[in-house]
Amino acid sequence: MKGTSYQDKAWFDRVTQPLLVVLSGPSGAGKDAVLGLMRELGYPFEYITTVTTRPRRAGEKGDIDYCFTSAESFQEMIEHEELLEWANVYGNWYGVPREPLKQALAKGKDVVVKVDIQGAAAIKKILPQAVSIFLMPASIEELVARLKQRHTESPFDLDLRLRTAEEETKKLSLFDYVVINKQGGIRRAVADIKAIVTAEKCRVAARRVSL
Repeated sequence: MKGTSYQDKAWFDRVTQPLLVVLSGPSGAGKDAVLGLMRELGYPFEYITTVTTRPRRAGEKGDIDYCFTSAESFQEMIEHEELLEWANVYGNWYGVPREPLKQALAKGKDVVVKVDIQGAAAIKKILPQAVSIFLMPASIEELVARLKQRHTESPFDLDLRLRTAEEETKKLSLFDYVVINKQGGIRRAVADIKAIVTAEKCRVAARRVSL
């Protein structure tokens, strides 16, 4: 019986190493919509739900879009070291729960987390082998239109988010990949993310994420 070669073992090790995909981008880039379509299409990821203290928007579902909690409970999670990273964004707290992420990686599952730019930078410092993707619209005009369509921001908040988005796009160099989410082109954006994952699985030197 023919034995398994070193090359076979190396290939198997490469394709079975779980990936941690960090999806980020400016407010209004369409991160939630992209993740929603990935779920709908059955992409085999473990989706880690971010914890936040911000109010729930119309149509959002708890434990799917976000885990909504109080400021007091969020502080307790910080004190008990239950969050991998956390940040205050536009006056609300957001954080990535540590244990679900750790369990998914231990089971060999590819994981995706959605965070803001601060969160992506923090995760890269903690887990440098994570695959970071910057999602952005095709133009600033498109971003303005999306934010206005949400009807969730005051004129002041809208202006703040746009100014912040301009600063965030200057941090592209912190990321491994950029995906353009054009208006009406969400399926292409999701396909690009799938292609990135496929390419990462074909790396000669597999990324090893250990938490």
